[in-house]
Amino acid sequence: MKKFLFTLLIAIVLSSCSEYQKAIKSEDVAVKFDMATKQYEKGNYSKAIRLFEQIAPTYRGKPQAEKMFYMFAQSYYKTKQYYLAGYQFESFASGYPKSEKVQEASYLGAKSYSMLSPVYSLDQTDTNKAIDKLQAFIDTYPNSEYLGEANITVKGLREKLEKKAFENAKEYNKISDYQSAIVALDNFISDYPGTPFKEKALFYKFDSTYQLAINSVPSKKADRLNTAKTAHSSLIKFNPNTEYKQKADEMLARIDKDLQQFSK
Repeated sequence: MKKFLFTLLIAIVLSSCSEYQKAIKSEDVAVKFDMATKQYEKGNYSKAIRLFEQIAPTYRGKPQAEKMFYMFAQSYYKTKQYYLAGYQFESFASGYPKSEKVQEASYLGAKSYSMLSPVYSLDQTDTNKAIDKLQAFIDTYPNSEYLGEANITVKGLREKLEKKAFENAKEYNKISDYQSAIVALDNFISDYPGTPFKEKALFYKFDSTYQLAINSVPSKKADRLNTAKTAHSSLIKFNPNTEYKQKADEMLARIDKDLQQFSK
């Protein structure tokens, strides 16, 4: 009995493969469409894509074209081919503006670009593109069921850009280019006033002014020490219980001690 069932299963699989191969080789677009739909519904998206790619160039304008292009875009998305998915969803949205799927397609098209966003340390061209696409979706569909998710995604992408900008500014501090660090961190704080990295930026600005001051030539030291005191005040004003408080207070004590020589 088990042998019979195994043999039957093999026969079904072979038959299915044979039908798929016949559809691939067929010149009948209806045969290809039917087989692609079956593969799509089974979750065999890669197989479906192969058939969709064959019929897509000539399928627009046909009665089932809207369904086909939606499945085509979804198949790319399901197989994580996000560049192609983004393109296909955008093409669907522009080609079928009255479709009941247009809002979903517009959202998934924008989301596809967000899936291409790399880690913060790499080039962020795709991140900026994703933000633009998602913001356009939010503006077009302010009452969409996808609005909450879209806003969360945009927030995460913007924080990634902020992290990159912060790390770039902080790098000047790490390589002891303190004057450049001060300028870069000031620009970062100005450009991203609500950033979650503000406390860190304020500390590294303070550290940069401190390092510049204590290693300064005598003629510039007093002014630079006072500038460092101001940077310390900005940090403590922002968060009196900052995680850097102990270290910052130790640095402040050194600043006050060095300033004493200028009060005599």
